[in-house]
Amino acid sequence: MLMQTAAGKLMKVFLTRRIPPEGMKILSAAGVCEVSLWDSDEPVQRADLLKGVQGAHGLLCLLSDKIDAEVLDAAGPNLKVISTLSVGYDHLALDEIKKRGIRVGYTPDVLTDATAELTVALLLATARRLPEGVEEVKNGGWSSWKPLWLCGYGLSGSTVGVIGLGRIGMAIARRLMPFGVKRLLYSGRTAKAHAAEVNGEFVPLDTLVSESDFIVVSCSLTPETQGMCDKAFFSKMKNTAVFVNSSRGTVVNQEDLYEALSSGQIAAAGLDVTTPEPLPTNHPLLTLKNCVVLPHIGSATYSTRGIMGALSAQNLLGGLQGTDMPSELTF
Repeated sequence: MLMQTAAGKLMKVFLTRRIPPEGMKILSAAGVCEVSLWDSDEPVQRADLLKGVQGAHGLLCLLSDKIDAEVLDAAGPNLKVISTLSVGYDHLALDEIKKRGIRVGYTPDVLTDATAELTVALLLATARRLPEGVEEVKNGGWSSWKPLWLCGYGLSGSTVGVIGLGRIGMAIARRLMPFGVKRLLYSGRTAKAHAAEVNGEFVPLDTLVSESDFIVVSCSLTPETQGMCDKAFFSKMKNTAVFVNSSRGTVVNQEDLYEALSSGQIAAAGLDVTTPEPLPTNHPLLTLKNCVVLPHIGSATYSTRGIMGALSAQNLLGGLQGTDMPSELTF
């Protein structure tokens, strides 16, 4: 499934997937690279990745591609740049990449608004039980009006806790405040000056967990945050609280989350990220009515994905030509 464009002695680049047309146009128009493409919407197989990257000067990859020493060795000494079509970079072995002096481009900022919108939509859908409501309409469960049928939890007068008030966390907070949120708590490594815009209170994680009616996880994946949302975490939450994660699946211990949801320890959970992805259809979380799982679609708007495609192509070209990259990762 490898597709190549004929070109003389141009620099070779390998794309691990079809990318949005905005990105392909930029690469074609530049006239400096020979593009090899894993011509599919499905992830490249490991063997094909190792083969495709051989001799490449540039690599454009996705979150699902593990770029480690084996891949870098397979690429060889020509490799100058890795451009990832994502804001996250936990799939990249940065130590190995740094050792070899390879530059890295990524796509922050451009997906902030789309991800924040989706997170708010997921929070509302989970708290107000929208998927359950749709299902009841379809299966004939909708009969006469009942005072407490399909009741959920509202944002007005509530306390919202945001774990990780970075770009996306802040964008989520800005969108939630007009719903009448009473208090906005946040936790993280340091207090943020920009939190004043949403009257954010910097508090210890334990305080945030025990006092929030809604908890939104939007931190990056680090050794400290991996598995952070576990049994101890959920046991401190209110049993009326709603948990939402749009960061990374491995921040959550899913067995502990299942236990918290099925036992009534917490009210509901909305996840746009899971471990693994895709989540197997027989996973216990999918049996629960109070758990809403989406297939990692945080940045999935046409315009955002188009801009991400263009930015990843521009980053790749900058790295190939030794010029500025619009979004270079410093590490």
